[in-house]
Amino acid sequence: MRPAEPADLEPIVEIRAVVMRPDLERLGRYDEYRVRQRLRDAFCPEHTSVIEADGTLVGSVALRPSENGHWLEHFYLSPDVQGRGLGSAVLRTLLARTDADAELVRLNVLQGSPARRLYERHGFTVEAQDPVDIFMVRRPGKSRKRPPGVIPLEHQGVTRM
Repeated sequence: MRPAEPADLEPIVEIRAVVMRPDLERLGRYDEYRVRQRLRDAFCPEHTSVIEADGTLVGSVALRPSENGHWLEHFYLSPDVQGRGLGSAVLRTLLARTDADAELVRLNVLQGSPARRLYERHGFTVEAQDPVDIFMVRRPGKSRKRPPGVIPLEHQGVTRM
């Protein structure tokens, strides 16, 4: 990951349009102009990271400060790199930062999106929902996955008290 620059906007806009199209079409909400313009209107390079693989821009993620934590937004990965653990690696990196600062993270995901499973694996839970969006929250340190090499105390012969 690297910090986003204004010149990254249009490549990210196009990735967003491709990634969101199936879910937006399923929900009857796909609009070729609007799917691009919403990101153009909300883009804040100072809170956005570009995700690269082999030197190529393959996605983005924004972590925007809010009143009581952060909003995870604009997390898109090109379909050709999905399913390889890149999304989990990005989330682990961002969540390690928010955990260190003991901050909540919120996001919304479209109803029926497979991305919901990714977020749940990283400790996000449903806070509210409507016919289009599911709003999720993650409290600090709530990842269900252990970092590589960490062995639970019970498996080390240690009893919890």
